[in-house]
Amino acid sequence: MPDRSIRQSQNRKRIKFIVFNGIVAALYVVFTAPFANIAYGPIQVRIAEVMTVFPIFSWGMIPGVTLGCFIANLINPGNYGPVDIIGGTLATLIAGILSYLLGKKSVWLGLIPPVLVNGIIVGGYLPFLLMDQGSTVTVQAVLVSMLSVAGSEAVLLIVLGIPLILVMEKTGLKNKLP
Repeated sequence: MPDRSIRQSQNRKRIKFIVFNGIVAALYVVFTAPFANIAYGPIQVRIAEVMTVFPIFSWGMIPGVTLGCFIANLINPGNYGPVDIIGGTLATLIAGILSYLLGKKSVWLGLIPPVLVNGIIVGGYLPFLLMDQGSTVTVQAVLVSMLSVAGSEAVLLIVLGIPLILVMEKTGLKNKLP
């Protein structure tokens, strides 16, 4: 009998993991797609990026945030193509892993990776995807793009991410994540 209860417990954990990540991925898309005019481009204000605080508290939340970013980039009405779909998703995955690792030391350190990683990776390739045919991308344009993406991510995490962290800590929600 103990084997059966262990299997049931493992199944419940697996189901919780899949359900939580499915909900997070779906919410990421829901909070990105309707706001496409501000969610894509050199100044990106993705309300869904507030969910990058979840990996600070749980390794198990990284797949949902990453999958949500992948789907949101896949359905981008501006269609920046495979570079954005893969690059943006990879940036989210890397930021999630780093947020989790740094979040173990300090919750507040966990806010840094989404800002820096998105700024460097997404900000680094956007000028090349957005340039007009026949024009060249300058180092200054890339640096401005990096600062713009990082800056908009930082503002979003300060305005929405910090309050979400405080609510999650105060209510104990952080302990309910898979």
